[in-house]
Amino acid sequence: QVQLVESGGGLVQPGGSLRLSCAASGSIFSVNAMGWYRQAPGKQRELVAAITSGGSTNYADSVKGRFTCSRDNAKNTVYLQMNSLKPEDTAVYYCNAAIRAGWDMGLYDYWGQGTQVTVSS
Repeated sequence: QVQLVESGGGLVQPGGSLRLSCAASGSIFSVNAMGWYRQAPGKQRELVAAITSGGSTNYADSVKGRFTCSRDNAKNTVYLQMNSLKPEDTAVYYCNAAIRAGWDMGLYDYWGQGTQVTVSS
Protein backbone atom coordinates (compact mmCIF):
# COMPACT_ATOMS: atom_id res chain seq x y z
CA GLN A 1 0.00 0.00 0.00
CA VAL A 2 1.14 3.51 -0.84
CA GLN A 3 -0.18 6.65 0.80
CA LEU A 4 0.29 10.34 0.13
CA VAL A 5 -0.25 12.46 3.23
CA GLU A 6 -0.57 16.22 2.86
CA SER A 7 -0.19 18.96 5.43
CA GLY A 8 0.10 22.73 5.63
CA GLY A 9 -3.19 24.12 4.41
CA GLY A 10 -5.19 26.74 6.23
CA LEU A 11 -6.55 30.27 6.24
CA VAL A 12 -4.28 33.13 5.22
CA GLN A 13 -4.78 36.78 4.35
CA PRO A 14 -4.18 38.07 0.82
CA GLY A 15 -0.48 38.62 0.27
CA GLY A 16 0.41 35.96 2.82
CA SER A 17 2.29 32.69 2.47
CA LEU A 18 1.71 29.02 3.10
CA ARG A 19 3.82 25.93 2.60
CA LEU A 20 2.24 22.61 1.68
CA SER A 21 3.97 19.28 2.19
CA CYS A 22 3.14 15.84 0.84
CA ALA A 23 4.94 12.70 1.95
CA ALA A 24 4.68 9.37 0.15
CA SER A 25 5.00 6.21 2.22
CA GLY A 26 4.54 2.48 1.82
CA SER A 27 6.04 -0.19 -0.39
CA ILE A 28 7.73 2.24 -2.76
CA PHE A 29 10.36 1.24 -5.26
CA SER A 30 10.79 4.68 -6.81
CA VAL A 31 8.95 7.98 -7.17
CA ASN A 32 8.81 9.63 -10.56
CA ALA A 33 7.05 12.95 -11.16
CA MET A 34 5.27 14.63 -8.26
CA GLY A 35 2.99 17.63 -8.30
CA TRP A 36 0.13 19.67 -6.99
CA TYR A 37 -3.35 20.19 -8.37
CA ARG A 38 -6.15 22.32 -7.05
CA GLN A 39 -9.90 22.42 -7.35
CA ALA A 40 -12.03 25.43 -6.49
CA PRO A 41 -15.79 25.12 -5.94
CA GLY A 42 -17.60 24.71 -9.24
CA LYS A 43 -14.37 24.40 -11.23
CA GLN A 44 -12.38 21.57 -12.69
CA ARG A 45 -9.23 20.28 -11.04
CA GLU A 46 -6.20 22.00 -12.54
CA LEU A 47 -2.46 21.49 -12.46
CA VAL A 48 -0.66 24.00 -10.26
CA ALA A 49 2.93 22.73 -10.37
CA ALA A 50 4.88 19.60 -11.17
CA ILE A 51 8.43 18.43 -10.58
CA THR A 52 10.37 15.53 -12.07
CA SER A 53 12.65 13.24 -10.11
CA GLY A 54 15.54 15.26 -11.51
CA GLY A 55 14.11 18.53 -10.23
CA SER A 56 12.72 20.09 -13.41
CA THR A 57 9.57 22.06 -12.73
CA ASN A 58 6.63 23.53 -14.58
CA TYR A 59 3.92 25.82 -13.31
CA ALA A 60 0.49 27.06 -14.23
CA ASP A 61 0.72 30.59 -15.64
CA SER A 62 -1.46 31.86 -12.82
CA VAL A 63 1.11 30.93 -10.15
CA LYS A 64 4.42 31.57 -11.92
CA GLY A 65 6.67 33.81 -9.87
CA ARG A 66 4.60 33.26 -6.71
CA PHE A 67 4.69 29.49 -6.08
CA THR A 68 7.73 27.23 -5.85
CA CYS A 69 7.59 23.45 -6.06
CA SER A 70 10.47 21.42 -4.63
CA ARG A 71 11.11 17.89 -3.44
CA ASP A 72 13.28 15.86 -1.12
CA ASN A 73 13.88 12.54 -2.84
CA ALA A 74 15.36 10.95 0.27
CA LYS A 75 12.08 11.59 2.08
CA ASN A 76 9.76 10.99 -0.90
CA THR A 77 8.28 14.40 -0.12
CA VAL A 78 7.14 17.24 -2.33
CA TYR A 79 6.58 20.81 -1.19
CA LEU A 80 4.68 23.80 -2.50
CA GLN A 81 5.76 27.18 -1.20
CA MET A 82 3.00 29.66 -1.94
CA ASN A 83 3.77 33.38 -1.64
CA SER A 84 1.75 36.50 -2.46
CA LEU A 85 -1.44 34.51 -2.15
CA LYS A 86 -4.60 35.85 -3.75
CA PRO A 87 -8.27 35.10 -3.03
CA GLU A 88 -8.44 33.27 -6.37
CA ASP A 89 -5.90 30.77 -5.02
CA THR A 90 -8.58 29.49 -2.66
CA ALA A 91 -9.14 25.80 -3.39
CA VAL A 92 -8.57 22.28 -2.17
CA TYR A 93 -4.99 21.37 -3.07
CA TYR A 94 -4.18 17.77 -3.97
CA CYS A 95 -0.80 16.11 -4.11
CA ASN A 96 -0.13 13.71 -6.99
CA ALA A 97 2.71 11.31 -7.62
CA ALA A 98 3.67 8.66 -10.13
CA ILE A 99 5.12 5.85 -8.03
CA ARG A 100 6.63 2.51 -8.91
CA ALA A 101 5.38 0.16 -6.25
CA GLY A 102 3.94 -3.23 -5.48
CA TRP A 103 5.00 -6.77 -6.23
CA ASP A 104 5.04 -6.03 -9.95
CA MET A 105 6.86 -2.68 -9.55
CA GLY A 106 4.29 -1.18 -11.84
CA LEU A 107 4.02 2.59 -12.28
CA TYR A 108 0.86 3.86 -10.61
CA ASP A 109 -0.73 7.26 -10.10
CA TYR A 110 -1.51 8.23 -6.50
CA TRP A 111 -3.42 11.14 -4.94
CA GLY A 112 -3.42 12.73 -1.54
CA GLN A 113 -6.60 13.40 0.41
CA GLY A 114 -6.55 17.12 -0.28
CA THR A 115 -5.92 20.10 1.96
CA GLN A 116 -7.98 23.30 2.03
CA VAL A 117 -6.29 26.61 1.30
CA THR A 118 -8.42 29.69 1.92
CA VAL A 119 -7.17 33.18 1.11
CA SER A 120 -9.40 35.78 2.67
CA SER A 121 -9.27 38.93 4.74
